[in-house]
Amino acid sequence: MTLKKPHMKKILGGLFLLGSFAFATAQTIKFDQTVLDYGTVAPGSDGNRVFTFKNTGDKPLILSNVAPGCGCTTPEWSRDPIMPGKEGKIKVHYNTTPGQFKKPIDIFSNDPANGRVTLYIQGNVDANLKTQEVPASKAEKVKNELHKK
Repeated sequence: MTLKKPHMKKILGGLFLLGSFAFATAQTIKFDQTVLDYGTVAPGSDGNRVFTFKNTGDKPLILSNVAPGCGCTTPEWSRDPIMPGKEGKIKVHYNTTPGQFKKPIDIFSNDPANGRVTLYIQGNVDANLKTQEVPASKAEKVKNELHKK
């Protein structure tokens, strides 16, 4: 039995519609931004930044892994499912040693269309800049002065 072209078009059109409906009723990951720019910072400064994402689908979104491109970047994320319409956060810590950087972070999830998303952190750690000193409390100052004598 051979199908005539009009029947084949209907079958293919139906399969396409069914496939697009399956994606429309799935979990989907949507990031506010995929690149976080630290700008120019001093060595040893705060290397923590946060990527925010939302599950724009109608099923729970699960991040199975967050893999940094190097050992100088450490991610933290919730292993709990992100419910439809809810937001999640991925905290990344970069070891702020001198030099320019652009580091990838691969996000793996159960999103059928975007199962792997690559995010980036970038910036410049300027060795000529000094980190701001946190003022010591009055008690710490007295204690330090006593130890000097």
